[in-house]
Amino acid sequence: MSRTMEYVDDSEFDTVSTEHPPFEQGQTNASHPMEGRQSMLSTNVGKAERLVSMIGGGAMAVYGLRQGSKLGYTLAATGIGLAVRGATGHCPVYGATHVSTAPPEEQFDTVEVKESITINKAPEDVYRFWRNFENLPRFMDHLESVSRIDDSRSHWIAKAPLGRTVSWDAEITEDELGTHIAWRSLPGSQIMNTGIVMFRQAPGGRGTELIVHLTYQPPAGSAGRVIAMLTGEEPKLQVHNGLLRLKRILETGEIPTIHGQPHGARSLKGSLLNKMVG
Repeated sequence: MSRTMEYVDDSEFDTVSTEHPPFEQGQTNASHPMEGRQSMLSTNVGKAERLVSMIGGGAMAVYGLRQGSKLGYTLAATGIGLAVRGATGHCPVYGATHVSTAPPEEQFDTVEVKESITINKAPEDVYRFWRNFENLPRFMDHLESVSRIDDSRSHWIAKAPLGRTVSWDAEITEDELGTHIAWRSLPGSQIMNTGIVMFRQAPGGRGTELIVHLTYQPPAGSAGRVIAMLTGEEPKLQVHNGLLRLKRILETGEIPTIHGQPHGARSLKGSLLNKMVG
């Protein structure tokens, strides 16, 4: 089976504006909906303070557990909290009081994903399939459901690391038949995101060049992204594999699977993961 994943130079995304900030024109950054999520998602502890929290919290946790008493367990719980504070760079108390010891450039961890694929179908056909957002969970495994609210808004539920789920509402900001769809999440969403998917005639009459460009802010900042990568749920891989499934659906009407197929010797990591999910 021939599958094509192609690199897309950043400049190609300039053909249609990808700057769809989640706020209306005329608003300032102070009214950016992402600001409403800052207390929950942002890094608000400086690097030096994070290091002290991790070292001190770890030592306190070990000491408390060794005591084996009620007071010891209380110290251990406090130490673990400090260690987590240092590892994630987020302090809930700081968030609630709008305090930050981290420099501005560290306060938001934004992830950017760009992927493309060539599908042997007309741009209008690929567009129509994607535009029915309820189709997306068919090829994007990390999505549990996408439900329509009205012509421009939809509700999304996605799988998160460690068996959890996250949800958000999104609205379409640009929509042109057979060309592109752009969106942004709405205030109050658990994951703030914005992006665009473009449908272009592939060179040589090879169908559609589908280009996806999205940015989002992972829950728990950098720590959330690390957890996602360790559990095989890193967003770039999700989109990459999802586009391969979409190609298979549109070109053959089926999704490839490895269930029930023979395989060679697994690596130690593969064996452990297999036991965890099996």
